[in-house]
Amino acid sequence: MPGKSPNILVFSSLYPSSARKNAGLFIRERMSKVAQHYPLAVVSPVPWFPLQNVIRIFKPDYRPQPAFREMQDDIQVYFPRFLSIPGLFRFLDGFSMAICSVFLLIRLKKQLQFNIIDAHFAYPDGYAATLLGRWLGVPTSITLRGTEVPLSNIPKLKSRILKALRNADKVFSVSNSLKEYLVGIGAAPEKITVIGNGVDLIKFFPIEKTLARKKLSITEDAEVLISVGGLVNRKGFHRVIEILPKLLKNHPKLLYLIIGGASPEGNNREYLERLVNDLNLSNHVKFLGAMEAKALHEPLSAADVFVLATANEGWANVFLEAMACGLPVVTTDVGGNTEVVCNNTLGYIVPFGNSDSLRIGIDKALSNHWDRDRIIDYAKSNSWDTRIQTLMTEFTKMVN
Repeated sequence: MPGKSPNILVFSSLYPSSARKNAGLFIRERMSKVAQHYPLAVVSPVPWFPLQNVIRIFKPDYRPQPAFREMQDDIQVYFPRFLSIPGLFRFLDGFSMAICSVFLLIRLKKQLQFNIIDAHFAYPDGYAATLLGRWLGVPTSITLRGTEVPLSNIPKLKSRILKALRNADKVFSVSNSLKEYLVGIGAAPEKITVIGNGVDLIKFFPIEKTLARKKLSITEDAEVLISVGGLVNRKGFHRVIEILPKLLKNHPKLLYLIIGGASPEGNNREYLERLVNDLNLSNHVKFLGAMEAKALHEPLSAADVFVLATANEGWANVFLEAMACGLPVVTTDVGGNTEVVCNNTLGYIVPFGNSDSLRIGIDKALSNHWDRDRIIDYAKSNSWDTRIQTLMTEFTKMVN
């Protein structure tokens, strides 16, 4: 007798919307592939509180509010609001998210008959999802994506993270290092399965460098670094900018491309632009703004080296996306970075916070003769297709 088929409700406050087009793209990439096999809808709670319009006077990008419902690639995405008071009250977000979403989920359960709630990030999303799962009698999965590391340093949030993981029926981690970290602070190892992120080879592929550079008005003899991500301190764009003056001594035609915009963590573009001006680097740094994933292969193909001096990552999709376009990666020894950039044929790992090591790593990467076909082959071996098969097996187990 055939078993039940998964019918999934994705629960994530970081799912992309028309108001935040580049938020949580890695979640949509993964779950849109799952939607090709199983019925799937998305609930993405949006933080709200009565005075946030006042904050927007000073921070225009603060908490953009999408429409209540959007259709994205044939997937229904709902954006209910939940009360979230900024500042010291983050420990209330998980419960508030659940309470403010419960009536929508009751209605969707009747309409869609979903039998799994699949949450992304342990807090507040996973905590809320496990409450909702208990109230509705539906099994819950949580994917750990890296924010659990800094949040677990806050005692009230650490306890909620661990409670969510205890109450979840299944936990996925995007990297082994993240799993080990959570186990180290009290999570059950037998409940956690590691399933890394993948790369969409339809969107990310190399084009001829001369053509790519022509589109961006970059000279053929330039040496080009590129970074992609939300413009926030964690991603470390400023760390790269700060070492450019020394790099220019060996690489006088160096150009640094920065792709990204505001994110839920903030927007430090003004600070980065001031830093560029203060260091007289305006001829060596280009801000290209936020770009859709389907367009990123062009600037990636125009570059020589991808760099991300990040402070924390779970599993950075962007490394595989850069590699799929033939780029070696220079990044820091944090989170799951060493699991993606796993040997020196793919790039270099440098100590976080050590500007000299970062400079030396970039200098070596620019000077090295890389086997770019080998780098592309490695990216291909990490396509979404291989990840999704494992994920579907785990979802099927949850409902049988």
